[in-house]
Amino acid sequence: MENNNQNGGLQLELPQNVAQGEYANFAIITHSSSDFVIDFARVLPGVPKAQVRSRVMLAPEHAKRLLMALQDNIARYERAFGPIRIPNQEPRTVAPFNFNKGES
Repeated sequence: MENNNQNGGLQLELPQNVAQGEYANFAIITHSSSDFVIDFARVLPGVPKAQVRSRVMLAPEHAKRLLMALQDNIARYERAFGPIRIPNQEPRTVAPFNFNKGES
C-alpha cells in the first residue's frame, strides 16, 4: 500500500487512464465483517447531488494497513511542511452526520 520500494520487488503498472487520478473531497466508509468499502465523491458548491467517482474495497487487514500508512505519511508531511489545519473543526467523538436521528 505504500508508494516506495518496500514492496518486495513488486512492479506496479499504472495505466494511462488511471494515471490522471480522480479528485475527491468527500469519502464515505462502510464495512461488514469481511470488507471495508470506501466511496470517494466530489461535492460541488450549489449542486445538491454528489457523484461517487471511485469505490475501493479492502479486507479488514488491508484497511488497517492503509490506516497505518496514512498515519505515517501524514506525520512525515507535517514534519516537512507543518501541521495540517482543518478550519472550524473541533475534536469529534461521534460521526459528523446524524443519520440515526430521523430528522429531515
